[in-house]
Amino acid sequence: MTPDVDRNREFFRRKPRALTDKRTTVQDAVSRLVSDGDYIGIGGFGTNRIPTAILHEIIRQGKKGLGLSGHTATHDFQILAAGGAIDRVDVAYVIGLEARGLSRAARRLFEEARIQVCEWTNAALAWRYRAAAMGIPFIPARIMFGSDTMRYSAAKTVTCPFTGQKLLALPALSPDLAVIHVHRCDKYGNAQIDGISVSDADLARASKKVIITTEEIVPEEVIRQDPARTIIPAFCVDAVVEVKYGSYPGNMPYAYFSDEEHLREWLSADSKPETLEPFLRKYIFGTKDFSEYLELCGGEAKMERLRRIEFLEEV
Repeated sequence: MTPDVDRNREFFRRKPRALTDKRTTVQDAVSRLVSDGDYIGIGGFGTNRIPTAILHEIIRQGKKGLGLSGHTATHDFQILAAGGAIDRVDVAYVIGLEARGLSRAARRLFEEARIQVCEWTNAALAWRYRAAAMGIPFIPARIMFGSDTMRYSAAKTVTCPFTGQKLLALPALSPDLAVIHVHRCDKYGNAQIDGISVSDADLARASKKVIITTEEIVPEEVIRQDPARTIIPAFCVDAVVEVKYGSYPGNMPYAYFSDEEHLREWLSADSKPETLEPFLRKYIFGTKDFSEYLELCGGEAKMERLRRIEFLEEV
C-alpha cells in the first residue's frame, strides 16, 4: 500500500466535524461502511477488546477481498481468515492465540498462498499508524535491520540528512476502516478506554472511516466528567454501536475475562476443514446477530462467571 498522504489529508479535511448522532446497528454499520476490497485495522491487543460483533457480521454479509493490519491480532484475524473475508495481511502477530496454541486454519491459508503476507514488527505497524495520523509519508526507525522481518516487509532504507546514519523508512498506513471496541462512548463518537489503549488513538486518526462498538453508550456529560480517558474524539468516528459484552470471547479489561473454554473449542475446530465448517455454521452463519451468538455460548450466566474471574472472585 503506497502512502498517498496528500489525498488522505484532503479526505480528512473534508470529513464533517459537526456533533451528530452516530448510533446505529451492527448490520447497518457493516453494510454501509465495509466494502469489498477495503483495508481494515482492528483495535485492541491480542484477545483484549476484540470487536467480535462486527467481525461476525462481515462474514455473514459475505464481504470479500479485505486487507488487514495484523497488529497484535489473534482471534480477530483468525475468524476473518477462516470466514474467507481476507486475502492480504500486514502481519506482526496473527497465527498464535498466545499461550493457548496456534490457528491451523490460518497456517493453511498462508501455506496455500491464499493470503498475501507482508511482515512487520508490532512496533513497526504502530509507527506506521503514527505516520499516517501525522500526515507524513513515512517515519524513520532503527528497528528490523538484519532480520528476516525486514526482508519480507515493504520498508526501505534511507540516509539521515543530519548524521549520515542508515535508517529504516516505515511507510504510513492509512486503513480504509478501523473497527475499535471501547468501554464507553457517547452518541457522537467520543470514546473512552480503560487500561491499555495500544495504538488505537493513532489508528482512529489514520483511518478514513471508524466504527466504534462500545460496552455502553453514555450521556455526553459522563464523557465530559473525565475527558482524559477520551482516547478517540468524535470527529474521527462514523458509526457508534452499543454491543454489551462485545469483546467476547476475548477479554474486556476491568469488565470480564476471556472465555478460555470457547477459545479452546475454536482452536480444536479450526484444526481441520471438516470441523471448521460446522463451527462457522453453528456460531456465525447459524446466528442472526451477536446477541444470539452470545446466548448460544452461555448468555448472561456465562458472562457473570467471566466477570467474577476478571475480578478474582470465587466462581
